[in-house]
Amino acid sequence: MSIVVTGATGHLGRHVVEQLLEKVPAQQITAVVRDEEKAAGLAARGVRLAVADYNAPETFDGLFAAGDKVLLISGNEFAKGRVQQHRVVIDAAKAAGVALLAYTSAPGTLTAALADDHRATEEALLASGLPYALLRNGWYHENYTENLAPVLEHGAVVAAAGGGRVSSASRADYAAAAVAVLTGEGHENTTYELGGDEAWSFAEYAAELSRQTGREIVYNPVSVEAFAGILAGAGLPEPLAGILAGVDASVEKGELVVSSGDLSRLIGRPTTPLAEAVSATLKG
Repeated sequence: MSIVVTGATGHLGRHVVEQLLEKVPAQQITAVVRDEEKAAGLAARGVRLAVADYNAPETFDGLFAAGDKVLLISGNEFAKGRVQQHRVVIDAAKAAGVALLAYTSAPGTLTAALADDHRATEEALLASGLPYALLRNGWYHENYTENLAPVLEHGAVVAAAGGGRVSSASRADYAAAAVAVLTGEGHENTTYELGGDEAWSFAEYAAELSRQTGREIVYNPVSVEAFAGILAGAGLPEPLAGILAGVDASVEKGELVVSSGDLSRLIGRPTTPLAEAVSATLKG
């Protein structure tokens, strides 16, 4: 039996594999990657590598074995039909008879276009009859803290979220939840709504940045259309800019507040505070 992680060299996947290595022998872990060179460090530590691509279904033939537990990390190629990409993994997992397929989805409350691919993937997974775990990940701290340069340059947090709040947590927190499900028992056919313990507003985020930098950082709320234009102007493809701006509209409606407590229960500790993520980035 192997624990198989797709997208293992991605932002979330790397955290998952690192934390798995603390819990199980390396030879029980299979990292699915597109670029073997990027995973050389994992191979050196004894992790099995499997080279496969969501866009090439044949590369998943024989990749899984009966009894495997699989983490399907959602793809990030929005223009290439993510649902079909995910179906490739689901079909291969079904053919192999895996013991569990866990999928990183989006909060059940999220109605933004970003959630459409996740809902369709969930439907495909449930229709497959595979034992499943839906890890409905909320927003990541890093979605904000990794893009601090323009915020600090202009002294402003710009968003189209009004006074809405976000229950974000760190990638490491969400990875820990995935690891708990992959290494634990009794998670079959379960849905987890995952988010940080503390919800924050963008005004509070700006205030935290001000506190830690000693500079005045203000929150500048804009319309969804204006925000989409700003993102496109920064180099994002227009369709993706529109999708991300649409998430802010959902934030304003309270759709990214996750109050289930599932994340801290799964990981057995409080989630990482936003202030801690800000501090780590500023020190970075």
